[in-house]
Amino acid sequence: MAETINQWAVITIVLSGLALCVGVYLIRRGMREAHMRAMIVATSLATIFLVLYLTRLGLGYEKKYAGPEEWRTAYFALLISHIILAALNLPLALGALWNAVKGLKAAGNLGNIDAPAARGYFNRHRAWVRWTVPVWLYVAVTGWIIYLVLHQYGEVIKGG
Repeated sequence: MAETINQWAVITIVLSGLALCVGVYLIRRGMREAHMRAMIVATSLATIFLVLYLTRLGLGYEKKYAGPEEWRTAYFALLISHIILAALNLPLALGALWNAVKGLKAAGNLGNIDAPAARGYFNRHRAWVRWTVPVWLYVAVTGWIIYLVLHQYGEVIKGG
C-alpha cells in the first residue's frame, strides 16, 4: 500500500509542477483568471502530495540509496539541497498565496488589481513568487530525479 501511495505522491507533484509552469505561462500572457485557476490546481496538487508523502512516511515506507558508489556524493548533495529547499518552499508558497488572496479581496475582482488598496498586495505577491517559482520547480524536478534514482537503485528498508 505504501508503494502505491508513493507512486500517487509522485504523480501529484509532477502534475503540480506542470500546473505551475502553465500558471507562469498564463500570467506572462496577461491571462489573470486562467493563471489563478492554474495556481489553485498547482497548490492543491502540492498539498495532496504533502499529505500522501507524510502518509507514506507514517506507514514506515522508506528507501535508501543502493546505487553505484561513484554517484553517492552527487545523490546526497541533490537530496540535501532538495530537503532544505522543500522546507523553504512551504513558507514561500504561503507568503505568495496570502498576498494574492489579500490582493484579490482588496481589489474585488481580477480586473481591478491596480486599485490602490490591492496594489501593495499584488506587488508583494510578485516579489514572493520571484523566489517561490524557481524554488518550487527545483524541488519538483529534484524530487522527480530522486524518485527515479531510488526506483532504479533504491532498497526498501522499512514498510512496503
